[in-house]
Amino acid sequence: MPLKPFYISRKVILLTILVGIVSGFGSVFFFILLHLFTELLLGLSGYEIPSPAGEKPLIELNLNFPFNPYLLILIPAIGGLISGIIVYTLAPETEGGGTDAVIGVFHKKRGIIRGRVPIIKTIASAITIGSGGSAGREGPISQIGAGFASYISMKLNLNDREREILVLCGMAGGISSIFKSPFGGSLFSIEVLYHRDYESEAFVPVIISSFIAYTVFALFTGWNAIFETPQYIFTPTEFPFFSLLGIITGLISRFYVVIFYGIRDKIFKRLNIYDHLKPMIGGLMVGLIGFFVPESLAAGYGWIQIALYNKLTLQIMLILIIAKIITTSLTITSGGSGGVFAPSLMIGAMIGGAFGLFFKTIFPGWIVDPAVFVLIGMISFFAGSAKVPLAAIIMVAEMTGNYNLLMPAFLAASMSYFVSGEYSIYENQTMTKLQSPVHIPENIYTLLESIKVMEVSSPDVVVVPEDMKLSELEKIISQTKHLSLLVISKNNKYVGIVSLFDLLSIDPSEWDKKRVRDIIQCKFAYIYPDDSILRALSLMLQFNILRLPVLDRKKNRVIGEVSYDDIAKILYYKSKEAW
Repeated sequence: MPLKPFYISRKVILLTILVGIVSGFGSVFFFILLHLFTELLLGLSGYEIPSPAGEKPLIELNLNFPFNPYLLILIPAIGGLISGIIVYTLAPETEGGGTDAVIGVFHKKRGIIRGRVPIIKTIASAITIGSGGSAGREGPISQIGAGFASYISMKLNLNDREREILVLCGMAGGISSIFKSPFGGSLFSIEVLYHRDYESEAFVPVIISSFIAYTVFALFTGWNAIFETPQYIFTPTEFPFFSLLGIITGLISRFYVVIFYGIRDKIFKRLNIYDHLKPMIGGLMVGLIGFFVPESLAAGYGWIQIALYNKLTLQIMLILIIAKIITTSLTITSGGSGGVFAPSLMIGAMIGGAFGLFFKTIFPGWIVDPAVFVLIGMISFFAGSAKVPLAAIIMVAEMTGNYNLLMPAFLAASMSYFVSGEYSIYENQTMTKLQSPVHIPENIYTLLESIKVMEVSSPDVVVVPEDMKLSELEKIISQTKHLSLLVISKNNKYVGIVSLFDLLSIDPSEWDKKRVRDIIQCKFAYIYPDDSILRALSLMLQFNILRLPVLDRKKNRVIGEVSYDDIAKILYYKSKEAW
């Protein structure tokens, strides 16, 4: 039977609006909680994390503790311990990066997320990041929005496809609101699922959810962009430098992915202790690095803003590239709850800032403002490491309010995307829809439709005349071992199919009296060479037979046959090529 195409129903659209509203309020709650935990935990050390120009806390405790660098070692470890106990006791699926978890849920679990996940993820991530863990807000808010969407989908008994679409809407709503990037967040949710594809069916629902969530969040936090940036003026002389920056960020993104999963596989997976304690070990290592490089702690948006003001030296930016890669890897792969988006932006910003500052000293007349390279570095690094070139470009443009960057951003992001190859920070991504279990039915349908009968039919066919005695038919069936045979008329035209079961339904004493024409079945079971094997399979199922005659369309004569075995073989080889 042909598969029914998926249409967005009114019910799903209404639920998309609800998911957007809840995601927006969830972002507001998480935003407040994150700032409170940062003041309560990391604030104990007296270390004050700078904020980006367009983002101010809604609630401030104003705890002014004296600076104690030694506490920077202990606080991330304590935060990791608390987070680890909460996560691995109540919801182990909330460990690590939330976005990759949502991608995995979409591809492998039909969009099903336990109802407790959003709550646990909110608390655990706020503790992890608030205690100095090098993680971002995109992972937690992805799982928070997606978790709520999955919960209401199951409560309302939606089908799998509707639930999967709403999960993407929840992820898009959370990201769009917390980063004040409604269009970029929409693109992110449909682009991040694949290395080389998009979940295009979900585009309209995620747009609706994203803009509603963004509106709710902005009503509380303001409408201004997160970062304050210099106005960029197009300069053709800078284009070769943008291309080179794209190549460099692409190469470093490969290094980042290797380090990230290398630390997970070679350190934390081999560490023979309770999972509950691993985030504490990761936090302790992060704290040790933070003692020497405190700028590498937490999300790092404030340091991006300072880099945009051209107030960081080349030396500190180079140090931060390495430090941030390591602290992010330690935080997330040890089981700390958070996202990789913000750290990736900071790594990219430091690469771009160092690049721009270096070449500004060599070619002062060619590079106008090194701060522009901070922005392009952010875009191109995340495009390469997460395989989201379009989303990275639009998200950074919206987060900065600077749309003059689009042309150099497309150039650098494209270079980084291709240079980075198949390396991705999100391991649950699939290459295209062909590899996603979600799309197996439509992939099979497309494959069946694309293969023609002429590609699998055999010209070697056994036929019997319609006036043959049944006793003679029995001998041919015994010789050929075929359960069914094609029947033709005197002028070689197709008449029908006769089977062993039809023969056995007649008393053997009648076999010399009756002819094949008396027991013919399936007179309308035939196929043409240019028909698809999907039609062939449909007819086989309809008539409950394993072979079909292939007829010449003009003369209605048998020119071959196609069997179920023939179709199974070509499907096996074609699927191996495609998947």
